Amino acid sequence: MLKIDQEACIACGLCEEACTFGAIRVEGDCAVVGDNCTLCGACVEVCETGALELIREEKAPMADLGSWSGVWVYAEYRNGRLAPVGLELLGAGRKLADKRGVPLAAVLLGSGADSGAGEGLAAEAATLVAHGADRVYLVDDPALAKFSDDAYGNVLADLVREHKPEIVLAGATAVGRSFIPRVATMLAAGLTADCTDLDIREEDGALLQTRPAFGGNIMATIVCPRTRPQMATVRPLVMKPLARDDGRQGEIIPVKPDPARLQSRVTVLETVAGELEKVNLNEADIVVAGGRGLETPEGFALVRKLADALGGAVAASRAAVDSGWIPYPHQVGQTGKTVAPKIYIACGISGAIQHLVGMQSAETIIAINRDPEAPIFNVATYGIVGDLFEVIPKLIERLEHNRTQ
Repeated sequence: MLKIDQEACIACGLCEEACTFGAIRVEGDCAVVGDNCTLCGACVEVCETGALELIREEKAPMADLGSWSGVWVYAEYRNGRLAPVGLELLGAGRKLADKRGVPLAAVLLGSGADSGAGEGLAAEAATLVAHGADRVYLVDDPALAKFSDDAYGNVLADLVREHKPEIVLAGATAVGRSFIPRVATMLAAGLTADCTDLDIREEDGALLQTRPAFGGNIMATIVCPRTRPQMATVRPLVMKPLARDDGRQGEIIPVKPDPARLQSRVTVLETVAGELEKVNLNEADIVVAGGRGLETPEGFALVRKLADALGGAVAASRAAVDSGWIPYPHQVGQTGKTVAPKIYIACGISGAIQHLVGMQSAETIIAINRDPEAPIFNVATYGIVGDLFEVIPKLIERLEHNRTQ
């Protein structure tokens, strides 16, 4: 809560000017706080008389944190196959579990029969073991053939309550972003979204969850020291999967959920692939991206020509998309897609942290920019300082020349 010392307040109005939410105002000879106060503390910092004090209620520690043990990964299953992010999270989860000295488990929800996959779910459960899981909780039920927040959330929350894992990870996909927050709310647990790094704090075993904050201007590391499970979502292509090892041994545990918990208030009538899913940046080995340095929409014709010459896909920075030069499905970055191609060519992109979050996992990064101080060169494998309108045509010319030889 925000406490106001009426005797110390001089009604100067500095707090009112500092509040971006309009939650505090001066009435008469004292400031008054409204219900929409977010407790950000901006008003406290500018108060010259010390009349404002931010009092945060400390939550009591959970009774027995030691009873929660293990690392879990929600393995998303759609269109008859595993989403790759599940295997990526098993790679990260394996490291966390080994540091904690606990088992790594995967949770697989779906319906093998209704997806037309036959033994698909069982085969995918074995795939999860081969990629690092010690055990797989397999929930195969016709009611889970189509995703719904209600049914999926209820089943996962019930499993967590029963087995008490200390860490639960999920992909920051459309499905994960839809129902994982619901699970966290049901469990009264903390949840950090869109993490780019995960680690274990040695002194107490807490999960260190790192993600961009304040528009990507800083990297924040978040911990949940008082509640369990510790939950985080991770964007696809941020983590690396382990190599498949078919010799690994693991336990596949069939789970039969309570039919009442499979009921949903939502009926899925049809699933349609959106425009975002039709631009296959995630699957491209070569991505050529354009930014503000292209100057006009016509500049992307040059980027497309280079991409065609390389057999790659076209991407863009947020600045280019916001300028209306190319549709949003091509956007790479914090508010767009995450890609990890073999080669990423950044043309006229300065390298703001918001963009780097979406492409820094590329194997080879080639940057073309006329500004030698551009941040993109800090992550680039190779950098070309020059005018992209001179550099790119020469690259295309050389590629076409080599093709004819």
